[in-house]
Amino acid sequence: MNQQNAQNIIDWYQQHKERKLFGRRITFDMISPILKNLPDIFNVVQIGKSFQKKTIYKVTIGTGKTNVLLWSQMHGNESTGTKAIFDLFQFFTNPQKNSELVNEILSKCTLVFIPMLNPDGAEAYTRINAQDIDLNRDAVALEANESRILHTILKQFNPLFCFNLHDQRTIFSVGNKVLPATISFLAPSEDEARTVTEGRKITMSVIVAMNSVLQKMIPGQIGRYTDEFYPTATGDNFQKSGHNTILIEAGHYKNDYDREVVREYNFIALLTGIQHIADGEFKNNTPYFNIPNNEKKYLDIIYTDVFLADLNQKVNIGIVFKEELIKDNILFRPSIEHIGELNDFNANTYVDIKGNSFKNKETFLKTIEN
Repeated sequence: MNQQNAQNIIDWYQQHKERKLFGRRITFDMISPILKNLPDIFNVVQIGKSFQKKTIYKVTIGTGKTNVLLWSQMHGNESTGTKAIFDLFQFFTNPQKNSELVNEILSKCTLVFIPMLNPDGAEAYTRINAQDIDLNRDAVALEANESRILHTILKQFNPLFCFNLHDQRTIFSVGNKVLPATISFLAPSEDEARTVTEGRKITMSVIVAMNSVLQKMIPGQIGRYTDEFYPTATGDNFQKSGHNTILIEAGHYKNDYDREVVREYNFIALLTGIQHIADGEFKNNTPYFNIPNNEKKYLDIIYTDVFLADLNQKVNIGIVFKEELIKDNILFRPSIEHIGELNDFNANTYVDIKGNSFKNKETFLKTIEN
């Protein structure tokens, strides 16, 4: 994607993204009316029910020979990918200056979306489904109905590529400057040795293309997620079975707790990746390993110059927010993650306590909560 095309897409996004969806909590009731009103270029069908009998939909567009499967909210409280998918629906419906790009993609690819695999978890704002099953660790046992639905679509559609869309916590950082990992990518491993198979090379080439575009927009804020092999994980098993699977983890951008800025970069990553797949050139994979690994060095708040009487010293205190659903609202509750100098950490916000004294860390936490 050249600079002019990228600018056209950014300009389009500011005017035409799907504005009916906003914030961290995206539920079935929010997406259902949008799906029912998609134009005829989309084929929308029901493909099954969740444990609590909520409908799971499949959306198909395109006529090309390269099959691409995308799903989101496998973890119910990870919604940024869902918003980006609905932004893609808008893009395919009304591309404005980008009609040539849309025509190229839809003539070369057939795209199947499952825009909310875990509607029960989305409603409860939990990672797991209503049976307390992590769908991303259920690729072998297939205990959950939602996992079986995804597996059935995989077998029927036989995609050459898959996009597995997730969110990651604020704690993930990138590089020596300890910037937030706004977007992270992974070409999943197929074995414990993390062998770079031909399939992984193809997957890596798509990630390299997405990273190349994003680095011009958010330099130093793209990370590489750990490629440790998980025998029961969805991406690892799909990759191993010949379906080249790209994991995208939407992370943090400064002050963007609604993940609306990150949503745009997620959309751009998806569009870039799909365009690269449509182009059919998968040779450039080596730069994948130049993407820095994610580290856990970013915090929501660092309070500096705090005197804790029980330690008889001044310290810095690192806070991570714990998300909690209260009456349909997401509350961010502070939790102490680190105490010390914290020289290796960065944070979204810094607060200078100016040497004020507290009995202990518990007293300090109660004070800032109030």
